[in-house]
Amino acid sequence: MTSVISNVHPEMTAAFAELETDQKLALLWFIYTEVGKSITPAAPGASTASPTIAEGLFGQVAQMSHEEQLQIQRDLVERNNSLIGREYGALSDTTKLLFWYLLAQGMDETKIIPMPADYQLSEAATQCMTKLQALEHAQQISVLRNLVADMGADPETNPHDEETGL
Repeated sequence: MTSVISNVHPEMTAAFAELETDQKLALLWFIYTEVGKSITPAAPGASTASPTIAEGLFGQVAQMSHEEQLQIQRDLVERNNSLIGREYGALSDTTKLLFWYLLAQGMDETKIIPMPADYQLSEAATQCMTKLQALEHAQQISVLRNLVADMGADPETNPHDEETGL
């Protein structure tokens, strides 16, 4: 599925794109923990989200070891061509947002590899977080949707990979 990214705060999407992979993952976690009280209700209840599909993909990840879970998340951020990356890439943007919400909940419950307790965001990631917190709720959701929309491997545009067979 091709993502349609809105033009809401493109400077934030660009700043996020400049972060290293693990900083992107950390920022998504900190957004969930710090801003989650206003963001989380929108993802599960969104009319265009497919909860069953997001939960199914989450279930696949939850069955993996913590090391594999971290690698899957890195692969999604880096748009690597993998089976889960392609499944994720086929989701609607709102369902992608719901999937990340489920991952964050899973981290809370330690079903998904948790953030190290002493992890610190980089200055650039902290600036992204501060800017996001200053936005109105609807804009926060739009920016978050933009951040997760371009992750994964789009099965419609990714060329066939001889090595993986995907």
